[in-house]
Amino acid sequence: MHNCQILRTFATKIENLITMATQEETFKKIVAHCKEYGFVFPSSEIYDGLGAVYDYAQNGVELKNNIKRYWWDSMTLLHENIVGIDAAIFMHPTTWKASGHVDAFNDPLIDNRDSKKRYRADVLIEEQLAKIEDKINKEVEKAHKRFGESFDEAQFRATNGRVLEHQAKWDALHQRYSDAMNKMDLDELKQIILDEEIVCPISGTRNWTDVRQFNLMFSTDMGSTADGAMKIYLRPETAQGIFVNYLNVQKTGRMKIPFGIAQIGKAFRNEIVARQFIFRMREFEQMEMQFFIKPGTEMEWFEHWKQFRLKWHKALGLGDEKYRYHDHEKLAHYANAATDIEFQMPFGFKEVEGIHSRTNFDLSQHAKYSGKKIEYFDPEMNQSYTPYVIETSIGVDRMFLSIMCSAYQEEQLEGGDTRVVLHLPAVLAPVKACVMPLVKKDGLPEKAREIMDMLKFDFKTTYDEKDSIGKRYRRQDAIGTPFCITVDHDTLTDGCVTVRYRDTMQQDRVRIEDLHELIRKATDMKLLYRKLMTE
Repeated sequence: MHNCQILRTFATKIENLITMATQEETFKKIVAHCKEYGFVFPSSEIYDGLGAVYDYAQNGVELKNNIKRYWWDSMTLLHENIVGIDAAIFMHPTTWKASGHVDAFNDPLIDNRDSKKRYRADVLIEEQLAKIEDKINKEVEKAHKRFGESFDEAQFRATNGRVLEHQAKWDALHQRYSDAMNKMDLDELKQIILDEEIVCPISGTRNWTDVRQFNLMFSTDMGSTADGAMKIYLRPETAQGIFVNYLNVQKTGRMKIPFGIAQIGKAFRNEIVARQFIFRMREFEQMEMQFFIKPGTEMEWFEHWKQFRLKWHKALGLGDEKYRYHDHEKLAHYANAATDIEFQMPFGFKEVEGIHSRTNFDLSQHAKYSGKKIEYFDPEMNQSYTPYVIETSIGVDRMFLSIMCSAYQEEQLEGGDTRVVLHLPAVLAPVKACVMPLVKKDGLPEKAREIMDMLKFDFKTTYDEKDSIGKRYRRQDAIGTPFCITVDHDTLTDGCVTVRYRDTMQQDRVRIEDLHELIRKATDMKLLYRKLMTE
């Protein structure tokens, strides 16, 4: 019996290693695909690049802009009480003293002496918790396969010995980690890493330094002379630009509580442990909305925005099972509730959006440090108060990566052929349609150009006449183009073209005058907006 247990444990470890290797290989392919097909380039590559900084290429910027448009319109069009601003990146330095970033914007870092690599201590422990959780899920999956439709997952989780053993270990580690983070006990964080025998992924050793804090803000000098220069910071978040403009927006827009202010903009963090491609960068873009509410209603609105934001993600059709909530173990100094929406990346469930109840901390702090009265007069209550805030904050780059990871697929076709295809949501695809003449003669290119000119005012459309039609299809599959439109000799007489659909590779004969409506139905964001408001 003992030997059987050893064999099962060994088999599980081998299975986990194979899964991790496969996922890592898939992620490497996605990163390579992003460069090869014009989505993301390493920044300053001709000078050997700059760590954790990337440039969005010709297809990447189209996809990124479509993501931003989907978010912006879903905030400012669907909600009459949400307006937008575009605040400056440079802000008065006292802003960051008031917000707490100067004193509290730190990460707990730990070095491995053998590999000379630096890691976030909290991330190492969270990955250890995820490994235990994976063991539980694998036990559940195996049991589900064994028992089929009669499987009762809740009962299995509550009674199975191995699951209970793993769960008890997870609970104990989770509690210990949560206590250490809330107290920011750096010694305890290191001790957890040692007790859990967490090794450096590079060296494989447990030769760790002490854990220490590191402030993440970039600083620079503003002024014409060295003596008269003022030390300022590149903003580490976009939220403060909203808070310092609260009174301006509220008064000029005659906004009534509850109302929101939305913003899309760049932020900067001196991430020491920047990794996983564009998931964690030093220069990144955020889409944030701060929703100002009456004190005492924050939990109601917190739940409302949790649900709406998850619905927003799921409306894209990437797979409901790929999303989950993750409540924060350690609340930020400004929050009384916080949760993340996580997406299943090839390297595990990771945060793509945060929803936070920020209380009235930010407005109160800016009132204190500026000496200005930042309140709202509520005519219904006939009194003034400092509003509470619910924040929704989503990383554009992480959203981009989650979509690319979900869309990327290597397909085996009949006859032994393969194709790499991006099953991007059609509304977000960088190119909606590619128009192709079957041959470069007989008036077909001219007709193809005519069709492209008809479509390009409403849809991002490209033209391709190089190589065989099959190779052209593959190129468009690789960038996620939903429709390929082929002009052949019959087009000149019957006024029809062949439309080839990316996902099914099915081909239909369609009249030229019907193309606009065909593409519109598949790529119109209004369909997503209606889905958000009706379901």
